[in-house]
Amino acid sequence: MKPSKEFDELVKLVSILRKECPWDRKQTHESIKDNLIEEAYEVVEAIDQKNYDELKKELGDLLLHVLFHSRMAEEKKKFSIDDVIRGISEKLIRRHPHVFEGAAADSDHQVAVNWENIKLKEGKSSTLDGLPERLPALIRAQRMQEKAGNVGFDWSEWELAWEKLNEEIDEWREAVGQQDQENRKDEFGDLLFSLVNVGRLLQLNAEDSLRQANRKFENRFRYIEEHLKAGNKDLASSSLEEMDELWDEAKMKGY
Repeated sequence: MKPSKEFDELVKLVSILRKECPWDRKQTHESIKDNLIEEAYEVVEAIDQKNYDELKKELGDLLLHVLFHSRMAEEKKKFSIDDVIRGISEKLIRRHPHVFEGAAADSDHQVAVNWENIKLKEGKSSTLDGLPERLPALIRAQRMQEKAGNVGFDWSEWELAWEKLNEEIDEWREAVGQQDQENRKDEFGDLLFSLVNVGRLLQLNAEDSLRQANRKFENRFRYIEEHLKAGNKDLASSSLEEMDELWDEAKMKGY
C-alpha cells in the first residue's frame, strides 16, 4: 500500500495490520485503552504548545485508535466504523435543533442548556451522566460544575463562590489541627472543589491553570539543578538558601 488521503484507504490499512502484524493482531480493547488516554493527552500538549505540525501527527494517532477499536469490535460482530460515524452524525443532528430544526438558541449558554435537556430526554438518568470516573479529578470537578450550572444550579456571581471558598479554607484549617487524617482529606477535597468553582466562574480552566503552574515549577527547578551542576554542586550538597536564590533568579528571568 501507499500513503493516501482517503479515509476508506486508512480503514483498509488498519484491517490489513490486524491480519498481518503479530503485534497488532494480539491487541484487545483492554490492552490499548491506556494508550488511547496517552494519545489524547499528547493532543492536548500539542494544543498547549500551539505546535500545529505536532497536533497534525497526534490527531492522526488518535484517529488510529478510533479505527483500531472499531475494527476489533467489527471482528466480534458488535459494530463497525460506519456505525460509529452514523451514530455521531445522528447525535450531532439531534442535539443541534437550533441548527437543523429551527429551535431557538441565541447564545452558547442556551445551546448548552438545550444540550443537557436533550440528553435527559434521550434516557440519561442524571445531568451528570457521561463523566467517566477515570477523568482527572480537576477536569471532572469543573465539568460537573459546568453541567450543573447549565441547568441553573450555580452561583449567580463569583463573589458568592469566593465566600464559600473562605468557609472551606476555615474548615480545612480546623481539620488540619485535628488528628483525623480522613477528615483532613475530606475537607481538603472540599477546598479544592470550591477553588475550581471560583476559577470556573472567572472563566479559568483548573486543569490548564495547574498544568501551567506545574510547567513553571519544573522550569525553575531544572534551572536550579543546571546552575548547581555548572558550579560542580548538586542538590544534596546545597543549602535551601542557595536553592532559593537560584529560584528567585529563574523567576526574574521569566522561567
